[in-house]
Amino acid sequence: MTVYNKLVRDYIPRILEKQGLSYRISNLDEESYKPALIKKLEEEWTEYREADNDQAAVEELADMLEVVIALAKTHGVSEQALLQIREQKRKERGVFENKVLLEEVED
Repeated sequence: MTVYNKLVRDYIPRILEKQGLSYRISNLDEESYKPALIKKLEEEWTEYREADNDQAAVEELADMLEVVIALAKTHGVSEQALLQIREQKRKERGVFENKVLLEEVED
């Protein structure tokens, strides 16, 4: 049996059952959940960096987005509120479309 000890999406046990695989799971308490999400985000970031094609990269970005939304909820912020904050920052500071690299600022 392979040991994973990592946070997985909610339907993974169902998927494993359909495949006829034996598994063992537990549910994290609130104290353990946020560190597990942070570790998951790091895992997804690594997978994104190692993706060898656009499709794989986009799938990892989607996974990262799901983890970011879950992390926001640990801070008491809903997905909708997070997106509203994102929109406000877009209005105030813009986005990254123009590929602007700030090289230096005079003191």
